[in-house]
Amino acid sequence: MKSQQIPPDIIDTYLVGVGNGSWPYWNSPDGAYVSYVSANVKAIGAVPMFTLYQMASRGEGNLGAVNDAAFMASYWAQVKLMYQKIGATGLPTLVNLEPDFWGFVLAGAPGGDPTKQPARVSMVTECASQPDNVAGLAGCLLALGRTYAPMAKIGFPPSFWGRDATTVGDFMLKVGAHKADFIVAQTTDRDAGCFEVAAPPAECTGRGGGPFYWDETNVATPNFRQNMGEWSAVRNALGKLPILYWQTPMGVPSATPGGSPGHFRDNHVQYMLTHPTEYTAIGVFAIVFSGGGSTSANITTDGGQFARLFQAYLAKPALLPH
Repeated sequence: MKSQQIPPDIIDTYLVGVGNGSWPYWNSPDGAYVSYVSANVKAIGAVPMFTLYQMASRGEGNLGAVNDAAFMASYWAQVKLMYQKIGATGLPTLVNLEPDFWGFVLAGAPGGDPTKQPARVSMVTECASQPDNVAGLAGCLLALGRTYAPMAKIGFPPSFWGRDATTVGDFMLKVGAHKADFIVAQTTDRDAGCFEVAAPPAECTGRGGGPFYWDETNVATPNFRQNMGEWSAVRNALGKLPILYWQTPMGVPSATPGGSPGHFRDNHVQYMLTHPTEYTAIGVFAIVFSGGGSTSANITTDGGQFARLFQAYLAKPALLPH
């Protein structure tokens, strides 16, 4: 970033795992990883963001884990430690809570109802009044944050996974996501070209037959304004919380489908940084760029695209609505 003169506003870091080998034990004393990352992010003038990804430790979609007393005891101890370490920094910090988990609950809970999915929650002293279900779990994630990291801003990431915005918005309302500080809008997390090649990498399989490349003229499907409309509808369901787009792929536009690892085509950076007022108009306050896979483009493989467009954006930034 320094060599390309990219001044970041936000730097996002994953916190993964539960128990042995998980994030609290990457440094000493336990949890110091949060302290070190926060200090490094502050040193370059950015805001730290932590994406808590503990729930997948027992396997993605394993909803039985949330009702396992031993697993949840470790889970909650680590959540509390994360917030305590964030609170100790004294820094404003963004927290993104459990990507994909909410989508798995919508798909797997009885009737897609988070209040019908059992979870161990009241075992936490600070959450004794919360119900023992996934809605209570979300409430406890918020309660611990408010208690131990009062300067943190907290968001939940809904998953569409083929569902309409009304269904997703209503589900997240039952979760209690309207009590958070912002909505995490998951972009697509992989460059479009990764899905288009004849033999996609494993991380780009299972997403259907496409098309995957978004139409910048906003006529064909999928396109950018369709996506903004979906997130705007979710936002309306959740009390018009501000939106943060997250895990936004960084590929370079091309008329030729596909590409190669590190060079798969995509046009999110191109569109988003040249149409910023379309995003602020629906309540977007930030876009976090970075692909969600090892084959995704980044600032070392994009030919300077991000640096060029970000500098142009900074010359005329979009004003946030009041």
